[in-house]
Amino acid sequence: MKQWVFFMVFILIMGISGLVFSREDQERLDPSAFETPRRPGAVFSHDGHNEKAGLSDNCALCHHVYENKQLVEGESSEDKTCSDCHGLKSGPENGIPLVRAFHARCRECHFDSGKGPVLCGQCHMKE
Repeated sequence: MKQWVFFMVFILIMGISGLVFSREDQERLDPSAFETPRRPGAVFSHDGHNEKAGLSDNCALCHHVYENKQLVEGESSEDKTCSDCHGLKSGPENGIPLVRAFHARCRECHFDSGKGPVLCGQCHMKE
């Protein structure tokens, strides 16, 4: 009988944790700009991330605008995708290629704040 109760409690805990840690509300960043992606797109909940990080009023931190290699204060690129400005390879008009733009912006902030994922598999999760 003890084993049956333990088993039922275990199933209940697993079921609840599945609901709490469900990825249904998660978005997957679109990797279609990459010719041959090595990993799936990063799992990312835009609103959840910004709420936890306290970034709701500072969209330009990630959605920045540069002109002549200078940051344009107060401007935001929210209506564009990262790949609209960052190509796959660096060049005169693209100083930071797309992969480095994603990783530099996200990982550096996570390292600086001491919060958030920094390892590949923590963002690039298989379905």
